[in-house]
Amino acid sequence: MHTFELVLVLLAGAVLVVGIFRSLNLPPVLGYLMVGAAVGPHAMNLMPDTGGARYLAEFGVVFLMFTIGLEFSLPRLYSMKRIVFGLGAMQVLGCVLFVTLVGGVAGLGWGPSFALGGTLAMSSTAILSKLLSDRLELDSKHGRETIGVLLFQDLAVVPLLILIPALSKPADEMLTTLALATVKAVVMLGLVLFLGQKIMRRWFFQVARQRSAEFFMLNVLFITLGLAWLTEIAGLSMALGAFLAGMLISETEYRYHVEEDIKPFRDVLLGLFFVTVGMFLDVGQIIVSLPAVMAMLGALLVGKFLLVGAASRLMGSPQGTAARTGLWLCAGGEFGFVLLSQIDAASLLPPALSQVVVAALVLSMLLAPLVVQYSEKLVLRLVPSEWMSRSLQLTNIATQSMFVDKHAILCGFGRNGQYLGRMLEQEGITYIALDLDPERVREAAAAGETVVFGDAAKRETLMAAGINRASVVVVTYADTDAALRAMSQIRACRPDVPVVVRTADEVDLDKLRQAGAAEVVPEAVESSLMLASHALALLGVPMPRILKRIREVRAERYHLLRGLYRGGEHLHEEVIEERQQARLHSVVMAVGAHAIGHSLEELRLRETGVEVSAVRRQRIRVVDPIPETRIELDDVLVLLGTPTQLASAETRLFKGL
Repeated sequence: MHTFELVLVLLAGAVLVVGIFRSLNLPPVLGYLMVGAAVGPHAMNLMPDTGGARYLAEFGVVFLMFTIGLEFSLPRLYSMKRIVFGLGAMQVLGCVLFVTLVGGVAGLGWGPSFALGGTLAMSSTAILSKLLSDRLELDSKHGRETIGVLLFQDLAVVPLLILIPALSKPADEMLTTLALATVKAVVMLGLVLFLGQKIMRRWFFQVARQRSAEFFMLNVLFITLGLAWLTEIAGLSMALGAFLAGMLISETEYRYHVEEDIKPFRDVLLGLFFVTVGMFLDVGQIIVSLPAVMAMLGALLVGKFLLVGAASRLMGSPQGTAARTGLWLCAGGEFGFVLLSQIDAASLLPPALSQVVVAALVLSMLLAPLVVQYSEKLVLRLVPSEWMSRSLQLTNIATQSMFVDKHAILCGFGRNGQYLGRMLEQEGITYIALDLDPERVREAAAAGETVVFGDAAKRETLMAAGINRASVVVVTYADTDAALRAMSQIRACRPDVPVVVRTADEVDLDKLRQAGAAEVVPEAVESSLMLASHALALLGVPMPRILKRIREVRAERYHLLRGLYRGGEHLHEEVIEERQQARLHSVVMAVGAHAIGHSLEELRLRETGVEVSAVRRQRIRVVDPIPETRIELDDVLVLLGTPTQLASAETRLFKGL
């Protein structure tokens, strides 16, 4: 086939297969692998294994590592250091060491075994992060552990990309090669961290002033590919240079703009990379080796589950959390294919074993969503104490709702839920809020809010919250799918209770109404109504007429405002740095705190930029306390400020500094 015809075949196959996989909620990477297997030399033999195709496919890995570098954040790593460098390191190193030992005993050799261990240690960041987000479990205990381990795996790919090519060298040359590669990597990392960021910030500021999306994109591509070229001629991988380029831009205010601009290049080229990986799949060989593939698959799933679960338990997690984390991380990931391409290039593994490993990784990624879907049932079977933990959680919810009647149930206690809770409190209406962020629940409960840890998408949680006695249920989730899951359970428990649902815009209005919502509040439309009312008032339109217009729009169920023209994203002349968002924070006055015995006026907390929103003392909550209020032992102060301001205020409260 000619090159143009081959491109058309690849595009047609990718559109068909990836479209099918998307509709089935399966990762598109598996579709690309299938396209590669179909057009490869072991099937239709439409695409020759040329060096040019391989080299072009490597750019997919380059842009993938660039986006990983963009997500690399020292403050984020520091905040999660215990999970990332504790649990994450134990998982990756444990997997590598175990496979190395088993491979050494089996006669594979410690070098190939080490490379294979790194490959099998990886899990799918793309699949698992999306599943956590869809299931609203990002802030759960096992969700944080999963994200922390995935973050360490992403970082571990960088040294593995340096190590694997060196493993093919003779023993006497390998140490020298590794030492030289390490020195080069450390030097380049040092230059990036200490010199590159200042230069990059100033340069991108000048680029952004040109107000040209084309010029901005050209600079991003030049920096990414330029650093990739520098690391390649230095004897390191192109992926390392791309990772460093991402790190350079990650600490600037242009990070999110760059991430959106680079995404199309990354996804298309990464798809081509997975097509080239799929070309190595020999379906006939896999069928012949099916027992070995199934054995490898079973060893991968069970081995990683036990390893991650044991590591989580060593880090102090409960049995239920450890089991959930193990189930989430037991499958393979896309970085496994990246490392396998390096292993094949270095000829470290026999071709037959490579076929078995690729097939096991593909099957494990297919099974990952299924394992996650049934993880709760599996945990309840594997961990007997989880029944007790679940019953204690439901008891805690039931305790809060036991003596209330005609109350409101708030599903989600984020920004919207908290504002709504305060308004209900001012009107003397009791409410119970359900939230899945343990830190938010702890702080809000300490401040006297009636919020409990619980999933509104579970029938038993809603029953414990007293849905049979509730007057209204408010779903504050921004994600429509999560809201629909909660509403299905609400309707199953009590079809007659009115449900108010929040949505981002008017797109999902009809879908939520058909699901049984009494009222759907689209944020974008409501903010437009408020903007219009203020503008009309300033233009001299009488207030009764303005209120009439707003009532008409709402009476028409926002029909008059549905639909809009969506313009392209443009660079602004000035890009403003992200500001720290103000937040509430509860502080308990323990023994030895400097603030005990002092009044709020004497503490001068306003100098730190913090406002004392409320003081809770012996179950009595005082909102907007007066300056003469004196702090006593065990008081809970609810502070409002940015994270930096809150840290300064805490230092003053406890140390007087």
